[in-house]
Amino acid sequence: MSFLFQNLPLRSLTAKNRIVVSPMCQYSSKDGFATDWHLVHLGTRAVGGAGIVFTEAAAISAEGRISYADLGIWKEAHVKELQRITRFIKEQGAIPAIQLAHAGRKASRARPWDGGALIEKGEKGWRPLGPSAIPFHAQEPAPKAMTQDDIQKVKSDFRQAAERALAAGFQIIEVHAAHGYLLHSFCSPVSNQRTDEYGGSFENRVRLLLEIVEDLRGFWPEELPLFVRISADDWLPDREAWTIEQSIQLSSILKGLGVDVIDTSSAGLHPDQKIKVGAAYQLSFAERIKKEAGIMTGAVGMITSAEQAETIVRSEQADLIFMAREFLRNPYFPFQAAKIVHEKDFQWPNQYARAKP
Repeated sequence: MSFLFQNLPLRSLTAKNRIVVSPMCQYSSKDGFATDWHLVHLGTRAVGGAGIVFTEAAAISAEGRISYADLGIWKEAHVKELQRITRFIKEQGAIPAIQLAHAGRKASRARPWDGGALIEKGEKGWRPLGPSAIPFHAQEPAPKAMTQDDIQKVKSDFRQAAERALAAGFQIIEVHAAHGYLLHSFCSPVSNQRTDEYGGSFENRVRLLLEIVEDLRGFWPEELPLFVRISADDWLPDREAWTIEQSIQLSSILKGLGVDVIDTSSAGLHPDQKIKVGAAYQLSFAERIKKEAGIMTGAVGMITSAEQAETIVRSEQADLIFMAREFLRNPYFPFQAAKIVHEKDFQWPNQYARAKP
């Protein structure tokens, strides 16, 4: 029996396997709207057999975008095009999921293929926000240090974005608190040097994330799951930074607030990070959080083969396999993976069944 293709109960839902299309920015929106590109990109991965299909990071506000071309969910008009996508994903037997995000001090960037540099205020740029007036790159202008009013607006924006996500038909929401974006930058002492109740101690630095999660869990239907993506470690060994030990502590608190899965990534906070990259290089973080915080985890990062993914789930190192670049290379990864791990019950779409080996 394949463990990778076992069902996974998630509150009232059941993921048909443990393979997740990880959020991957497409930088293909105008004014935040989903386009035909998003329908085909996400729909193809649903046809390809993934159990859960995530959108890219969807900005909760216009100023929360990484770039002017990001997907958004900050206004009601965004809902209609997203409904088209969720309907199609569900028709393929997959669970539609959306990542809610605010880019914080890493906002207002050019698209990666245009260089990714900061765009200062203008037609395609704006002044980013951060917990403190500390830029991501030292040579860049500092972001605006958020006021109490700014913080309250972000909390409200997350709530309203979740309401729109529900209206759009998404069945899982994920709060993005990783990769140096806003909520991660509040958690890490490298980027958060506030002196109020949102800075200083561990309890203060995680306060904004916890307040947002608690509010969302109180609103988001009890029968639907809520995930949180974190950067488990800043990979900054030479300074006081966010570490796996703090991530375990945070994950335990999040479990108590009703979070179902910790999507376990790492890094992204500072250009000086020293990442030890290799196959499944973040897996140990997911495994420790799963075992020490007692919560389901998703593993992500250079997981590229069926055998690798099968071993991770079989050995209980993580509960879900989030795949990104491999799905860009191969939208039909689950088709081939099922054969490799001898999953005889994997159902091909009727339209493609004649090609089943």
